Amino acid sequence: MIAGEIFKTVSEMLKPRLKEKGERKEIGTMVIGTVEGDVHDLGKNIAKVLLEAAGFRVYDLGVDVPPDEFVRAVKQYNPGIVGMSCLLTSAWKSIERTIRRLKEEGLKDRVKVIIGGAMINERVAKMVGADAWTNDAKKGVDICKRFVGAD
Repeated sequence: MIAGEIFKTVSEMLKPRLKEKGERKEIGTMVIGTVEGDVHDLGKNIAKVLLEAAGFRVYDLGVDVPPDEFVRAVKQYNPGIVGMSCLLTSAWKSIERTIRRLKEEGLKDRVKVIIGGAMINERVAKMVGADAWTNDAKKGVDICKRFVGAD
């Protein structure tokens, strides 16, 4: 928890410096959040900073985000990518429910879904129906860049 607070402070300090380097061309929009049943956000926050530095507009929904909140955000922000963070194996079902809700609302064909977290792997991604997975924030940025053709 202390490391997470330190990271938040440092990332806020770095944002103005990143802007000093010149405005990056926006390469894509994404919605990101930690799924319902999980309140861990360190990995999500690291990914967000790296994604923004790469040129993504990121709408962060926070933690413990219910499936319908992801659906609402996709309708509101029209992203090309939805990123779901999950550290707890007990919250995998929430990822699956969220992807199911995106399908039910006719939104899944409009977005790529990437899931991430320490306990995420290829088997989990297939089980829940995600388009991609990662347990490394930098690799996640690279995947998102490929999704939008900016690699």
